[in-house]
Amino acid sequence: MDLSVVVPTLNGRDRLGACLDALATHAPEAEVIVANGPSADGTTGMVRDRDDVDVLVEISDRTVNVARNAGIEVATGDAVALVDFDNRIGEEWPGAVRAGLADAAAVTGPVTPAEPSRRPEAGADGERVSADGERVSADGERVSADEETGDGSGDDAADEPPVGPERRTIAGRDVTYFAGGNVAFRRETLRDIDGFDEYLRTGGARDAAHRLARMGHEIAWREALGVTKELPSPTAADGGRSAHEWGWKYRALAYRLLKNYGVRPTVMARVGSHAATDAVDAAADVVRGESTPSRWAANGRDVLVGLASGGSDGLVARGRDRSPARNPNGISERADRAVAKYDRREREE
Repeated sequence: MDLSVVVPTLNGRDRLGACLDALATHAPEAEVIVANGPSADGTTGMVRDRDDVDVLVEISDRTVNVARNAGIEVATGDAVALVDFDNRIGEEWPGAVRAGLADAAAVTGPVTPAEPSRRPEAGADGERVSADGERVSADGERVSADEETGDGSGDDAADEPPVGPERRTIAGRDVTYFAGGNVAFRRETLRDIDGFDEYLRTGGARDAAHRLARMGHEIAWREALGVTKELPSPTAADGGRSAHEWGWKYRALAYRLLKNYGVRPTVMARVGSHAATDAVDAAADVVRGESTPSRWAANGRDVLVGLASGGSDGLVARGRDRSPARNPNGISERADRAVAKYDRREREE
């Protein structure tokens, strides 16, 4: 099995270097592809100076799903893995990929937090806080609790590595979620779902899990497919914490549920349950003096706007692509993701 590894990144040069070192040590035969957003920290030069990166794809979009698709588009392996730039694979990881994909269409594993370094760098996934206070991953994706934990239970739920994959039953369909920064697919599986939905700034991996379930593709879990993630440093620019971006959390949630399932009572109840739980938690912050009533009201407005826009767009997307892939914004929809490509494979031919 020929393995390609796609590493999306944005302004995470030092941690990317450690990720690439681990890949070179433990998966030296893999084809390594770095999909770099518009980084301003010297990432391009660092990657081009290395001889263990096969392809560097430069993109202008600050969205992780565009980066993922840009890397998948140029991958040539029978298996394609996605590894976040601040994740480090271990010795057993390549074997776990092969074993998992022998049994299932995709395979994922645990992501274990590691002690942060003390260098003044961005947070986990290169996270930082934008000028308007939103948490932004290194891949340009607005991070939400729903993307990390799947149930809106909050950031703290990600502090402990899971003992198995997260599973939910939605509208009678059993869905197995996977870690978007530690997963491998058979090439034909990614072709079936047409990659990731680029409408989504957050929740792309969860959307893909719904679509895989619709097609009957199984996602395997292998403990040996574990990676180590470096957590935000206390000296990071964002202090290691930031506020939720409520609008996009609920826009993404409504979009992917209505796109994949349509208007169903169970879907509407699920969205309402998320919103009610978050409203109560946010109100508790006000009571504790950690927030203000005006901020609580503004967050509520953002949630409602996000639900309305995401729900509307999700139904439009459902109508645009009635195929099992349910992906009107996938790999096949555009050919202009890369603004530059440095391909070592071409020089070696």
